[in-house]
Amino acid sequence: MSRAEDIFEKLIYFGEDAIDDFILSRQTEELFLDFKQAVSDGKSMRSLHPNDRRNLGKAISAFGNSEGGVLVWGVECSRDLELGDVAQAKVKVKNVHRFLSWLENAISGCTIPSHNKVRNHIISCDTNGDGFVATYIPKSDIAPLMTTTGSQIYIRSGSNNVPAPYAVIAGMFGKRPQPNIELVIDDKSLEVGKEGDDDFFAPSKPSKKKESYLKIRFSLLAQNNSNAIAKEVYLSCNTLLLGGDHTKVSFYYDSQLENLAAENNSINLITPMEMRVPPRALFSCAKAEIRFTDDITEDFLMDGVIGAEDATPKSFRIFISKNDLRSFVAQTFKKNANLEILTNEFFSCYLKSE
Repeated sequence: MSRAEDIFEKLIYFGEDAIDDFILSRQTEELFLDFKQAVSDGKSMRSLHPNDRRNLGKAISAFGNSEGGVLVWGVECSRDLELGDVAQAKVKVKNVHRFLSWLENAISGCTIPSHNKVRNHIISCDTNGDGFVATYIPKSDIAPLMTTTGSQIYIRSGSNNVPAPYAVIAGMFGKRPQPNIELVIDDKSLEVGKEGDDDFFAPSKPSKKKESYLKIRFSLLAQNNSNAIAKEVYLSCNTLLLGGDHTKVSFYYDSQLENLAAENNSINLITPMEMRVPPRALFSCAKAEIRFTDDITEDFLMDGVIGAEDATPKSFRIFISKNDLRSFVAQTFKKNANLEILTNEFFSCYLKSE
């Protein structure tokens, strides 16, 4: 999952709370995130306001020609001399459902060529029909994208959409499509068990009190999210901090991949030389299992990278501080713990990817 897609998924899952957090933490506009107020009021107008259309086109061009990004509609920014533009206040989009419809209708006409992978999502909507919208713009496979308003080719530079220099534009033309390998996390689950329930612990004596443990399982898949064939797809994952002496990390890899020598709690996979991954293909690399007890003595850190020949490597990590891990494990051990909610919380809060 890319950094832009990670932001978009969090906005979908946490809704308006995510925007409140942006404002509370004074979130800055950055390489993958932009904030805008909507001029279109959804009442006196019949289509997207020219200013909103211009901002949408610039964002599609800049994010699409770069590494992707998210545009959040309905947030006012203020200028901080040290941090730059930071989220300051909520300014809800009027008639958010109509605004969403206008965005959908405008996308195909904002750039040449059009970017057909742009997605919009209503983050929240109040009783008056006002709310917030997120526009997710992935990296385009057919760059460069030029705006139809002003005929400019933009790229993302820091927190700004800037006209692309001639050398950058020249490099975009005639360039063969490159593979783009994305990590997909699937089959996520949490399970609470007792010592002796499986082979994780040595069989316990009848008189000994069984100790609870938390088992986290998930699958790691690779997706060739491009129009190019990918070769030598690789996945490396290392557990650098275990969280405690009784933590166990296990990997089970797919038989079609080669597993290079790795230390305990780690895996290094690569596809065979003769294997080619077609465009849009999704395939399984490995399954991971992490088991925690309540004996937490340090942070937990799992660090990894995924990529392919001629593709940009994408890093990912699961990091939980010692105190957060203790709290999370304690929550799962509660009698009426909602493991489905806790599963979503674990992967939303602690899994980070580019």
